[in-house]
Amino acid sequence: MATNLKFSNGVQTFPLGFSEQELDCFAEVGNKVADAAGEIIRKYFRNKFDILDKEDLSPVTIADQAAEESMISIISENFSSHAIFGEENGWRCKENSADYVWVLDPIDGTKSFITGKPLFGTLIALLHKGKPILGIIDQPVLRERWIGISGRRTTLNGQEVSTRTCANLSQAYLYTTSPHLFSGDAEEAFIRVRSKVKVPLYGCDCYAYALLASGHVDIVVESGLKPYDFLSLIPVIEGAGGVITDWKGHQLYWDASPFSHATSFKVVAAGDKQIHQQALDSLQWK
Repeated sequence: MATNLKFSNGVQTFPLGFSEQELDCFAEVGNKVADAAGEIIRKYFRNKFDILDKEDLSPVTIADQAAEESMISIISENFSSHAIFGEENGWRCKENSADYVWVLDPIDGTKSFITGKPLFGTLIALLHKGKPILGIIDQPVLRERWIGISGRRTTLNGQEVSTRTCANLSQAYLYTTSPHLFSGDAEEAFIRVRSKVKVPLYGCDCYAYALLASGHVDIVVESGLKPYDFLSLIPVIEGAGGVITDWKGHQLYWDASPFSHATSFKVVAAGDKQIHQQALDSLQWK
């Protein structure tokens, strides 16, 4: 069985009752899914392709669509009873519910991808009864892969990683994808946090969370994330010793089903529980 993990920042994770063999099997398929998506994405990166606008006016490319289809194919071949919820295709399962649901985002950071910036990522999450037990952040161009499995330490290309300690926001390096993604009260809340950190930085999408898991940055604050944007991040960050919640400090949860809408969430992640709490206190989100 997986062993309990205790981190220097006080964060502790617990095994879920899965055997080592089961967890290894999930991870093996997750790796194959990431490999398949990466092969397609690398073919299109910095090449010419059509860019389409979805209903919400966010961009999508043939690379997003083809990568997701390849991911779905591998999961279906290996786990026919598992459901799949993809950013581009929604729910894939004959049933209306399933104990195991794979949640996929083939290219998180499509705007980075279409502008040739290699700081996007492929996101893969496996939920068991709603809880993420496997999370993968894959950067196919840089060939970097973070894997988080509940009850185990997070790895980057097979090597264990951990967040860094940072006891005060005044010493923190903060990332958010763009300050333009906040509006109204959320913008004011973000500014309250930004004004207290040492260095605010912008860009990276999911790659910012990967950098946090590896101990290079201290906090990420974002608004408007969809479930396929953050579910895979949870095992990666928690397995590295970090904390990730919504702006109220509540556990992030989304009920995946054919009737589910990919609603927006406000997310704050930190490598140290002390600055996570300081960020919540500054956000003052009610």
